[in-house]
Amino acid sequence: MEQRYPSQLLERAVSAFSQLPGIGRKTALRLVLFLLREPQETVTSFTHALSELKENIKFCKVCHNISDTEVCSICSDPRRDKSLICVVENVQDVMAIENTQQFHGLYHVLGGIISPMDGVGPHDLEIDSLVERVKSEGVEEVIFALSPTMEGDTTSFYISRKLEGSHVRLSVIARGISVGDELIYADEVTLGRSILNRTPMNK
Repeated sequence: MEQRYPSQLLERAVSAFSQLPGIGRKTALRLVLFLLREPQETVTSFTHALSELKENIKFCKVCHNISDTEVCSICSDPRRDKSLICVVENVQDVMAIENTQQFHGLYHVLGGIISPMDGVGPHDLEIDSLVERVKSEGVEEVIFALSPTMEGDTTSFYISRKLEGSHVRLSVIARGISVGDELIYADEVTLGRSILNRTPMNK
C-alpha cells in the first residue's frame, strides 16, 4: 500500500532522499523527519556542506582521486614512492587501502571496471591516462587492487595487455580477499596483507 503524506513538501523531500543508494522510502522518511526536528542552523549547515561539495570538489589531474586541489595530497606528497602505482576501481578503494597504512606508493583511480553487461567499456575508464603515466613517470611496478570478480580480472588483464613492452612489473593483490567480494568490504588487516603479499602477473 502506497504511503500517504500530509504534505507535498514532505513527500518531495522523501522522494529526494530515497534516490540515495541503500535508502528506501521508510528510511528516507525517518531521515527527513529527523531533520525537521533539528534547529534551522543544523539543516542549513547540512545543505551548505552538500552544495559546497558538489560545486567545489575536484578530481586529481594525476590519479583521478577526489581532491580539494588540482593535484591531490597523496600525489603531491614527496614521501610517497612514485615508482609504485596501485590501480583501483574507485575513490572508496583508495580510502580502504590508505586505512591499512601498508601502502606508500601512488594510486590510479579507473572510475569503474570493464563490464559489458553494464555498458562499461575500456574507453569509459581512465586507462589511457594510466598507460601514459607508466610511460612518462618512471614507474617500476603497477599493482592491480581490483575486486576479485570476473569484471575485475577482465580489467586487470586488459590493462596488462596495454602495458606490454613497457618493462614494468605487474602484480595483483594476494587472494586473501574471497573471490567475488568487493574490495571496500574487506577488513583492514586482510586488505593490508593482500597488498604486502601481492603476486606477480608477469615475469
